[in-house]
This record gives sequence, C-alpha cells and structure tokens, in this order.
Amino acid sequence: MKQTVYTASPESQQIHVWRLEEQGDLTLLQVVDVPGQVQPMVISPDKRFLYVGVRPEFRVIAYRISPEDGILAEAGHSALPGSPTHISTDHSGKFLFCGSYNAGCVSVTRLNDGLPGEIVAVVEGLEGCHSANISPDNRTLWVPALKQDRICLFTLGEDGSLSPQTPPEVTTVEGAGPRHMAFHPNQKYAYCVNELNDSVDVWQLSNAHGNIECVQTLDIMPPDFTDTRWAADIHITPDGRHLYTCDRTASILTVFSISEDGSVLALEGFQPTETQPRGFNIDSTGKYLIAAGQKSHHIAVYAIEGAQGLLSEKGRYAVGQGPMWVVVNAQ
Repeated sequence: MKQTVYTASPESQQIHVWRLEEQGDLTLLQVVDVPGQVQPMVISPDKRFLYVGVRPEFRVIAYRISPEDGILAEAGHSALPGSPTHISTDHSGKFLFCGSYNAGCVSVTRLNDGLPGEIVAVVEGLEGCHSANISPDNRTLWVPALKQDRICLFTLGEDGSLSPQTPPEVTTVEGAGPRHMAFHPNQKYAYCVNELNDSVDVWQLSNAHGNIECVQTLDIMPPDFTDTRWAADIHITPDGRHLYTCDRTASILTVFSISEDGSVLALEGFQPTETQPRGFNIDSTGKYLIAAGQKSHHIAVYAIEGAQGLLSEKGRYAVGQGPMWVVVNAQ
C-alpha cells in the first residue's frame, strides 16, 4: 500500500506532498503553489482527486492525484458562496459540501466525473458553521453551528438538496461550541469535539426509540488546565479503537480509547505536540498520526502504540507557513 500525506499551509499558499514510508518516515515529493490561502482539504472517495478550499477568492480547486506517486496536477475549480472553513464529500463522490464559518452557511456543489461544477444547494442561518459531516449511510448531513450550540441535521436528496430532518437539530450544552466530527466504523455512534469548552460528545445515532441521543460527554483537558479552552480537530482510527482530539492553547493531543460497541470513551493520556495544532489526521492503517503546528510551521509524525493508543513521536518536518490541515491518501 502506498500512502501520501498532504499538508496545507495558507500563509505561504502551499500544499506539501509527502510519501509516508512504512516505518513512519516522511519523504517530500512536491510543493504546490496554490492561487490563494489554502485551508480545508479532502480526498475524493475514489482517491482520484484532492479538493482544497481557498480564499480570499472563495472557491474549491480540484487537483488530480497521480496513481503512481500521489503527485498533484490542477484539474478544475468552482466558486463557493462563502469562505471555506471545512469541505467534505458524500460517500459516492457525487457532491462536495462546504461549511463557511464567516458566511454562516453550508453549500452543496455537484461533482461531475470528480470535477466541481454548479452549486445545487445553500442553507444559511448557521452561525459559526464549522463543518459538514455525512453519516455512514450517506443520508444525513450533520452540520455543527458553533455559535448556536447546535448540530443541524439534513437529509441529502438524490439531487443534492438538503431537507431539514425531524427533529431538525440536536443541541449541546450552552457555550460548548460544536466544531468537528468523526463517526465510528460500526455506524452506530458519532463523536463531536466542542471548541469553546474543550469537551467531546458521544452521540448515539439511533437509541431504543429511534432518536439521536448524547450518551457521554468528556473533558479533553488535564484537570489542572486553567487557560483559555480552544479545541480544534477530532479523528478516529480505522478500527474504531482510539479517538484523538487537539487543543491549540495547550498544544496537546488527547488520547481516548473506545469501547467495543463505540458507546463509551475512556481518557488514556495527553501528548504534547507542535505549537497550536489546528489540524491532524490518521493514516489508513491506524499506525500513525500526523499533526500540524500552525505556529511552529512544522508537522510531527507519531506512532500509535499499545492497547491505550498512546503516541510516540517518530519525527518532525518543516512545512510551509501556518500549516493547518492534513489529509492522507492510500492507493
């Protein structure tokens, strides 16, 4: 298996392309100069394209991924209705979703043979919209509105339309600030990291009554932490055994183990990491975690080890300025 790591550095307007070696080392393959401040990125489901959101000219750019070495070549672009904070796709590769924090909206862009085309839906009124997350069954789009302490739920139509579900939302505690999400591979639980109170919520997708329910909330910070809480990202290992979050003020990654059924998280430990970790990701084997330091201008690679999923640093690498997004592609 060949794995390629892509890191986005908006301050220098660059994407760095790395080969992830079997032992966890990174080899730099390419530096792409992007026409704008590149921020969110996502790989297409068929692994043929890397989609990136840029500003100040709000658009999504599609880069074709070489199947031989992961090298990028620009293939197309399309306008977006607001500054892209987070982008994702549905599981079939038919639609691209963009959440815009500043515009308070989520949009749906049609993908034509992998290339972004027209915008087919826009939902506004989502203050602090921070991500758009399609459920494992490809039917429900979960859209956290950070400033409203709610996650809006939409049914994705065959034409890309978004219809509010019944109920149309779930709510967090006041002041939580829901931000990014991850789904358990068993498709029964979702996890949301809350930016403002540094917590993670466990959402059961369907309880005994067929309703979505928050079944657990855990603090992601050490008990002696008293500074400003500022959580950023969340990811789960492919086997569903470990969950990780990050906080930018403390510059730490928090390690959780997950019960076999996905319903319960247990805090396992904390890993100091690069300064102001805005984004990180996990490779497809579940062996390595790559974190980006927005203020250190480096990325660090960690081995995921043992039953607890604790992290051991393997190496760190200079990237562009202000790195804030990491994605991994396996071919």
